[in-house]
Amino acid sequence: MRPLEGITVVTLEHAIAAPFCTRQLADLGARVIKVERPGVGDFARGYDTRVHGQSSHFVWTNRSKESLTLDLKHPQASEVLARLLTRADVLVQNLAPGAAARLGLSYEALCEAHPALIVCDISGYGDDPAQPGPYRDKKAYDLLIQSEAGFLSITGTPDEPSKAGC
Repeated sequence: MRPLEGITVVTLEHAIAAPFCTRQLADLGARVIKVERPGVGDFARGYDTRVHGQSSHFVWTNRSKESLTLDLKHPQASEVLARLLTRADVLVQNLAPGAAARLGLSYEALCEAHPALIVCDISGYGDDPAQPGPYRDKKAYDLLIQSEAGFLSITGTPDEPSKAGC
């Protein structure tokens, strides 16, 4: 038996931070249900076609997960998500800053109806309203943060900087 068997995670995710996080949870035995936007899903699906026509990045970060599409701005989709959350132990999201709150999916909005639900919000620059940073409302990606932090200036060569793999 794996350590997280019996745990259900619902995730609203894309790119790398949340998908990698929830892949680790799935590897440890959790049931992970990935909710994607209809028509486009996780944009990482389109990074390349190396794995039998699928993106290697997407396959690597989303193995062992279940997936469904929901337009969370549609009332019926919100009802489906609410039913999923009644059975979930964890909600993970890395939507654009403020998007989860606008959808009624902040911890504050969910804690009364789902007191045992663990809500994990992943952001690049933090989203603490008590201590807002100057980049709080910006999206964050690995290469962008490596650039802003000056990390790219010390990787690669002077003629060809390169992104760190990790």
